[in-house]
Order: sequence, then C-alpha cells, then structure tokens
Amino acid sequence: MTDTLTPAAARSTDTDDVARLLDHTGSRVADERLDPWIADVDAAMLRELYRDMAMTRRLDAEGVALQRQGHLGLWAPAHGQEAVQVGTTWACHDDDFLFPTYREVGIELVRGIEPADFVMVWHGAKHSSWDPSVAHVANPQIIIGAQSLHAVGYAMGIQRDGGDQVAVAYFGDGATSQGDVNEAMVFAASFESPVVFVCSNNQWAISEPVGLQAQYPIAGRAPGFGIPSMRIDGNDVLACVAAMRWAADHARSGLGPAFIEAVTYRIGPHTTSDDPTRYRDPAEVDYWRARDPLARVEAYLRRMGAFDDAFRDSVQADADRFTAAMRAAVVEATPPPPQRLFENVYAEPHTGIEEQRAAFMAYLDGFGAEGGAA
Repeated sequence: MTDTLTPAAARSTDTDDVARLLDHTGSRVADERLDPWIADVDAAMLRELYRDMAMTRRLDAEGVALQRQGHLGLWAPAHGQEAVQVGTTWACHDDDFLFPTYREVGIELVRGIEPADFVMVWHGAKHSSWDPSVAHVANPQIIIGAQSLHAVGYAMGIQRDGGDQVAVAYFGDGATSQGDVNEAMVFAASFESPVVFVCSNNQWAISEPVGLQAQYPIAGRAPGFGIPSMRIDGNDVLACVAAMRWAADHARSGLGPAFIEAVTYRIGPHTTSDDPTRYRDPAEVDYWRARDPLARVEAYLRRMGAFDDAFRDSVQADADRFTAAMRAAVVEATPPPPQRLFENVYAEPHTGIEEQRAAFMAYLDGFGAEGGAA
C-alpha cells in the first residue's frame, strides 16, 4: 500500500515501531511492556470504552454539522483520534487534572461534561464552558502548546500540597515545535513534577506533515529532557489505557514526568475552516480509515461474543440523545445581553473594565431603543 503513496504520505503510515495490543484487524497482540497494565480489562470495560469512543465520534459529527449550518463559529474535528482521548482518560484517577487542546472532546465526554457545554462557547454565547474545579478538566486551550505550561504549574502545586494526583497535558505533533512545550518539559524534569505529556501525533499540523518538523519519532525527544517516553498505536484503545497507566503510575510515584506519543490520524480537516483535500493524498486517508479505532474494538468484542445488535443499538440511542441535547442548546439559545461581555473578566472590580463598559453602553445607546441594551 505505501508504494502508491507520496513520500510524505508514506512517512505518515510508517508505524511498525509503535507499541500496540490490538492490531488494525482487531486481533490481540502481545507486548511485554504494555500487557501488565491491562490485566484487569475485561469485556465489560471494553464495551464501555467502545461506547465512549462511539459517543465521541457522534458528538464530533454533530459539532461539524452544527457549524456547517451556521450555529457554531468553528469546530475542530476529532474523527480518528477517539482511542487516545478516551483510553488515556479512562486510565486516570477522577481527581487527576487534565489540560486539553480544542480537539479533545473525548476527554470531556468521559469526564461527564454536559451536552450544552460542548457547543455554547463555539456558539459565541459564553466565555468558557464548564467549572474546571468540578470536572478536573481545564477549559479547552486554543493557544498551541500553552496548556503544557499550565499542566506543569498545576503539577508543581500538587507537589507543594502533598497530593497524589497527576496533571496531564495534551497537545498535537505541531505543538512540539513550540517553545512552550519544550519549556514545560524542562521545568517538569527539573522539578520532577507529577505530569504526563500526551502528544496526539495525528500526522498533520494544519497543512504541514509531521515529517517536515520531526525527522525522527517525537517520543525520542523526551529522553533528551530526562523524561522517559513511550511510542504507541494511538488508534488502539487498549494500548492507550496501558500506556497512560504506566505514565501516571510513574509520575504518581514521585519519579517525575513521563511522555506518550500516540500515533494516530486526523481523518477530517484541522478545523471546519480548513480544506485538507488541498494538501493530503487521498490514498493516505484511505490507509488510515482501514485502521479505524472503533472498528478494531468492535471486531475484538465480536470475537469475544460481547458485541451484538442490541448493544450497537443502545450505543446509538445514547449518542442520539446526547447530540439532540447539543443541538437543542444552540438552536434554542437566546443571545446574552451585550454588557455580559464585561462580566467575569477579572475576579475583583477593575476601574479599566468599568470605563470600557460605560463607553460601550453609551455606544449602544446611540442606536436607540432597538439597538441599545435591554
């Protein structure tokens, strides 16, 4: 298959060196490093992992549809990356604090984020989505790599509080070229902070293929900072669970940070403002579609006799209810009053904000009753 691809596309399919437990056909394979970390994973847990991945794919598709229909300003599709998002989150403790990018909707689903909170920020009706202190998930970060610094700072706080939690920083392959990510790894290694770095290497930083910015596997960079790393099949949810359990245990045990490179693929566009057909080889996309993370879990469950039409239908019904609530939230939303723009900007009253509010309200008043504030 790779003989028919362009050189850049061929590099993106070179995953022979990744650790995995389920191959692309759904067959179980052995890995001496990963196997001990999933000894307790049974059919029931696999069904729940599948359910969360399927729910993630469905809500992601709904987000794209809502944007195309004008209800959202933007959406960053996650199709193809469900295994790394769901598997790593399942492996964390409930009070571990996760710092996602704008694409990790699977993390947020597993952590119980409400349907409306997936869409109201992108709808332009709210400053932020959920209460991070309740979900133990930071609001999505759109500045590339910035959340890695936040995660390390939080992890250093855990150390000072004497807690046993870990912080987890998620970012893409493109973010590894940012100073923030490299500086975060310097601090984490220097202070032996309990943080796990998860790089979802989806092969493309918008239109730049990973082979341009990383001539060697990204996981190889972390040891240069003194951080142990693992390169795994990011489309294998079992490998994602196992790798995160290893990494979190390492960090939680006081041994310092760990790094995971999850090799996956972004099936859709970078965001809904992107057209990947302008820069990607269609054969490359077909190659990765054949390595779908949901299909391999379904195949494995069917071999176990744990996947039937009734289970499939129950997952579909759950997904339909969830996405119907997402859609209702934006379709039925009423615009917030314009002065709300100035609320919750600072924790304490601020004279500069008050001056700006007064000037803005005076500007609105100039439009009369129809255009002014309610």
